[in-house]
Amino acid sequence: MSDSVSIAVHVTPRSGRDEVVGVRNDAQGGSEVAVRVTAPPDGGKANAAVCKLVAKQIGVPKSGVSVKRGETSRHKLLEVAASREAVDAWMASLPTMA
Repeated sequence: MSDSVSIAVHVTPRSGRDEVVGVRNDAQGGSEVAVRVTAPPDGGKANAAVCKLVAKQIGVPKSGVSVKRGETSRHKLLEVAASREAVDAWMASLPTMA
């Protein structure tokens, strides 16, 4: 198992529910996971909610997911303590967005 994998995410705080919406192409031609959380972007609450949601989806402890870059941005880079295979399989299972 590798040490960690980085995942690009786009976060929508103050949503109606916590959910992983799907995978979409970002402005640079890469892909990012679209995530909605009910938590507001105050004091890191939305970041914590995103980490908890992604950890649950991938099947790692919530301490295994952290924000590597983009603490105050909607576009974040998460660091996930999981194998590349596990993360790729999870991302492949998500719907593709336009």
